Amino acid sequence: MKYMDKLKTEIGKVISGKDLEIELMAISLIFNGHILLESVPGTGKTMLAKAFARTINGDFSRIQFTPDVLPSDVTGIRFFNPKNQEFEFHPGPIISNVVLADEINRAAPRTQSSLLEVMEERQVTIDGHTIRLDPPFMVIATQNPAESQQGTFPLPVAQLDRFFMKLKMDYPSREEEKAMLQMYRSGAAPSEVNAIFILDQIINLKKDAGKIILNEPVEAYLLDIVRKTREHADIVLGVSPRGMLALMKASQGKALMEGRNYVIPNDIKEMVPFVLGHRIFLSTEASMTKSPESVLKEVLESVPVPVESGAL
Repeated sequence: MKYMDKLKTEIGKVISGKDLEIELMAISLIFNGHILLESVPGTGKTMLAKAFARTINGDFSRIQFTPDVLPSDVTGIRFFNPKNQEFEFHPGPIISNVVLADEINRAAPRTQSSLLEVMEERQVTIDGHTIRLDPPFMVIATQNPAESQQGTFPLPVAQLDRFFMKLKMDYPSREEEKAMLQMYRSGAAPSEVNAIFILDQIINLKKDAGKIILNEPVEAYLLDIVRKTREHADIVLGVSPRGMLALMKASQGKALMEGRNYVIPNDIKEMVPFVLGHRIFLSTEASMTKSPESVLKEVLESVPVPVESGAL
């Protein structure tokens, strides 16, 4: 896909070795999906999110979450202007095309809940006044693992389910760190990241992705995977219908990236860890010895892969 090569080249100006994350973020963008980036501090989460946002020719805003950030700091407020004797609306940073929610799990639960409406319905309601956001709208949130940092609050289940994908960023490889040293050794500022997507292109890509075919065996395969997450002995909370739809869209996006007009089982399998990993919750006993990723692997192994994988 021509856009992906340009996208990886632009973001590669400031951070290397993130081709998979870039592709997954592009798929999320096409479907107005939100991304949760998780990693220990210093691995480039914020840099990747900022660079990706710059590739979109739209409005960008950033919210640095701390425990004292209030819901009104996110959504905006209506206030009475004594000069003209009228109420006026002061928009918050959430009213944008791309919003970087940095260290989202440092915000108090009340502030985190202020994102629920806007992430799901693309609108903000303040004092009974509703403001609809223009597409595309995407939240790119970063968080450090809760166990590695004090002063963090776990994201509620309802909010986790609103994230289209969760990406866990590992430490870079030796070769990637060597490239990083060479990039920054001279002390020169990194190259400016240029816009790749204009808003109309994103809308057209979404239309193209929505036309990607899921034939009956592949659709049944997707449904069986979702239902198995609700029946697995180690899972106490399985994938919701919202998660099922997200898996379908992500699989269509993967097919689009591969230049196909139909989904194959491998598209679904590749998207499962990123789309469903944060949507299942293990029992206390299982969580001591297993991870959501390992349980999802068991789920995939238990579901027969359809033989017919092309479009019918």
